[in-house]
Formats: sequence, structure tokens, C-alpha cells
Amino acid sequence: MDSEKLEYFRTVLNEEIRSLLEEAGKTVSEMTADTTNFPDPNDRATQESDRNFELRIRDRERKLINKIKEALGRIDDGTFGICDVCGEEIGEARLKARPVTTLCIDCKIEQERKERRP
Repeated sequence: MDSEKLEYFRTVLNEEIRSLLEEAGKTVSEMTADTTNFPDPNDRATQESDRNFELRIRDRERKLINKIKEALGRIDDGTFGICDVCGEEIGEARLKARPVTTLCIDCKIEQERKERRP
């Protein structure tokens, strides 16, 4: 992959990290600022459920940030866009759709097929 495309993906990945960290910061500030004490148990349960949902989303985003950092590392070491299984180049359209991917479409389809089998 040429250096121009690598820089494009580096920019996309860095922007995604920035966006995810910004959202995490908003969540923290909202949760610490919201000290509402609901006397109604149903209202408290709803608030707790909403917070748990928000925290699950942030946990998934934390995992995505780790994958993004790994992808940036692959850009640095020259292995970005190369399938971990077959060693072939991953299609540019697939990388644009999911820049953190480590598998070409054929290997990913095969992996999912194996996962579905009992």
C-alpha cells in the first residue's frame, strides 16, 4: 500500500480515537454531574439501567480504541492491510469500512463459517 493511502488510514484511525475519547469524557462528566436522587424506585431503576447501558457502550468503545491502536502500530511496522491468515492484501473497500480489520474478506467469511458450526 502506498504512503498516501497509509496516511489516509492513519488520519481516519486517529480521528476515530479522538471522537471515542471525547464521548467517554462526556459520559464521565454527565455521570458525575447527575446527582439526582429520585424518591421513586422506578425512576431510580431506570436511571441505573441507563447508566449500565452507557457503561457497556463505553466498554465496547474502549476495546475498539485498543484495536485502533493496534492498527496504527501495523501502519508503523508496515503490516497494515495484510491479512493475518493468508498474507494477501486486504481490499481497500474493506479497510475503508473497517480499518481495524486484520482479515481479508475470504478469511473472515471462513472464520465466521467455522464459528457457526457446532
